[in-house]
Amino acid sequence: MKLYELSPADGSRKDSKRKGRGAGSGNGKTAGYGHKGQLARSGHKPPYFEGGQLPLIRRLPKRGFTNAVFKKEFAIVNVCDLERKFEAGAVVNAEALVKSGLVKKPLDGIKVLGNGELSKALTVQVAAFSASAKEKIEKAGGKAEVV
Repeated sequence: MKLYELSPADGSRKDSKRKGRGAGSGNGKTAGYGHKGQLARSGHKPPYFEGGQLPLIRRLPKRGFTNAVFKKEFAIVNVCDLERKFEAGAVVNAEALVKSGLVKKPLDGIKVLGNGELSKALTVQVAAFSASAKEKIEKAGGKAEVV
């Protein structure tokens, strides 16, 4: 087999439709858009447009409160993960957690949650702790420091 003998599989390549190129092309004159009407025009409206009627999204009442702009998003780590990945006496901070693979991105900070048990004394330096996580870390003889 030589490079010039290669060809694509049958039916895998299809010619594009050349619209509006004369009657002989089978797609001339109105180019598949029919006669007149909104959909025949260029720049017709998006699917949610309701012909000038007040759109549904604007008719419905707005309820509740959102603080999305100022919301803090924490990367989550459980106590059982610390038990599995770190040796006794280790200093656990954002850098160490990323290096160990427990956290991909620190986001707005890292929060330690209390799922699981901890038997090693670790010094944990992160942005936030749940009450149970803080209790378990200190019970094991470690320190929970908020950075």
